[in-house]
Amino acid sequence: MKTLAPQALLLLLLANLALTNHLEGSHSLLFFQTLLTWPDFVDFYFTYLGYVDDTQFMGYNSRAETPRMEPRAQWMHQTKPEFWEYETQRALTFTKQLTEQLKAVLQIYNESTAGYHTVQMVHGCSVMHGGYFHRGYYELIYDGSDYIALNEDQSTWTAHGKAAQIIRHQWKMKDYAELLKPYVEDTCVNNLRDYLEKGKEILLRTDTPKTHMTHKVRADGKITLRCWALDFYPADITLTWQRDGSNQTQDMEMMDTRPAGDGTFQKWAAVVVPYGEAQLYTCHVTHEGLPEPITLRWGKEPPQPSVPIMPIVTGLVLGAVLVGAVVTFLIWKRRTKGKERAGSEFKSPWEYQVQLRVCPATGEQRFLHTVAYSVLC
Repeated sequence: MKTLAPQALLLLLLANLALTNHLEGSHSLLFFQTLLTWPDFVDFYFTYLGYVDDTQFMGYNSRAETPRMEPRAQWMHQTKPEFWEYETQRALTFTKQLTEQLKAVLQIYNESTAGYHTVQMVHGCSVMHGGYFHRGYYELIYDGSDYIALNEDQSTWTAHGKAAQIIRHQWKMKDYAELLKPYVEDTCVNNLRDYLEKGKEILLRTDTPKTHMTHKVRADGKITLRCWALDFYPADITLTWQRDGSNQTQDMEMMDTRPAGDGTFQKWAAVVVPYGEAQLYTCHVTHEGLPEPITLRWGKEPPQPSVPIMPIVTGLVLGAVLVGAVVTFLIWKRRTKGKERAGSEFKSPWEYQVQLRVCPATGEQRFLHTVAYSVLC
């Protein structure tokens, strides 16, 4: 079975689940458990993270000095100690559950627990505008390959891989999806409402995106237009390019929405256009913090330079070589006279050179100092 890094798995799970949560006013509560094992490690490494939307609010690390569930958001620091003790015990329970799951999978594949292995579990729920239940989540991934996931109908499972298909059959016999319903439809939804109330100043805020466009001439003469959206929250945002009112998908590049590190998010979308046609393209930004979508258009492009560039660059390069040769000759001649005055017995193994270099792009002149060691016979 193929093994992926736990960070990559977590980002993959977050991205996949985020695709299902784009309803306006919707929110999600998701928990991620990761179990790791590798050679020469006598115990399992386990992490347990809780997220409301895109914000982590609690976390457990089995390799911490004192392993316990701890707050990861300011609005959770006032929670009673009994809550953290309860969640710490849940983390220990999940550790045992995932350990047994891993052993069962490895037994199916006739593999040893002494290798590199990962098991990840995701569970939680999402609600629509008004706090009403939208859907529940329950997913297991083994070594980044086998996985089993609860479908949107909340009653059937999708399984990939031999071990996952065997587990799906076992869960179907136990009617496991029905047993999960009280948690995903009631307990999880009530907890999510509680967390949204506690962290409403952060979680329910809306930061309007700051937008701008950049313009860069490529080596082939075409133009890269890049549409930016910065400092926005929540993370859901749409950036689209249009040419004369029609959506543009060719020659377009999109950066995934990413955290800015200060609680907000950023995103950009770029498109490559022929020179002189930038004004035909518009970028449209849609976000719940905007009363209506923003349309950005690049201003008038500067005229293309009529003076040929290559002859100028060639002349600068040849000039730099000629000036460098002259400076080197003058320095050599001056040093030769100095040696003659000092006597024929003085000979230095070090050769020191100064050359005048001219940058072809900017025309800036700089002296290049070099020292070389020569073997004297």
